Amino acid sequence: MTNSGDKNSSDKNSTGKQAVNGLYPRLVVSDGPRAIDFYRTAFGAEELERYTDPDGRIVHAMLRIGGVRVAVKDEADGDPSPTTLGGSPVIMAVDAADPDATAEAMVRGGATVVFPVTDHDYGQRGGRVADPFGHLWMVFRTSEDLTPEQIQERTTRMHS
Repeated sequence: MTNSGDKNSSDKNSTGKQAVNGLYPRLVVSDGPRAIDFYRTAFGAEELERYTDPDGRIVHAMLRIGGVRVAVKDEADGDPSPTTLGGSPVIMAVDAADPDATAEAMVRGGATVVFPVTDHDYGQRGGRVADPFGHLWMVFRTSEDLTPEQIQERTTRMHS
C-alpha cells in the first residue's frame, strides 16, 4: 500500500512536510523461505528482493502481492513472530476475485480456517484464515453494493 501521490493537507505533518511517503506491512515469520513459497503459491506473490545475514536468515525480502508490497523477514532478537508470541492481533485483508479459491489455496499450503468463507449481511463474501506462520488473513470480495448507511444498519442488526 503506497501513497497514491496526492499531496493533500491531511498527508502533511505539523511542519507542513509530507508525513508519509509509503506504507507496507513487514511480516515476521519463523521460516522466511518457506513463508515466501507459501505466499507465492497462495497469492501469486512475486519476490522483488531478498537480503540475508551470514547465517542465511532473511533480514528483508520484498514481495508484491497484486499491486501491494509486503515485506517478510525471519524472526530474530527483538523481532518475534506470531508463533513465538502465541498469535497476532493484526489481520491482513485481501480483496480477492475468488475468496473461496484463495482460502482453499491457503489451506492446501498449510493454513487453517478461522472462519469459513461465507456470504455476510454487510455485502461481502469472505472468511478468515491463519497462515502456517501465525498471520491472520481475511479474504473477501464485495458481493453487494451497499451505502455506508446500509452497512451500518446491517452491522447494528447483526450485533444486536
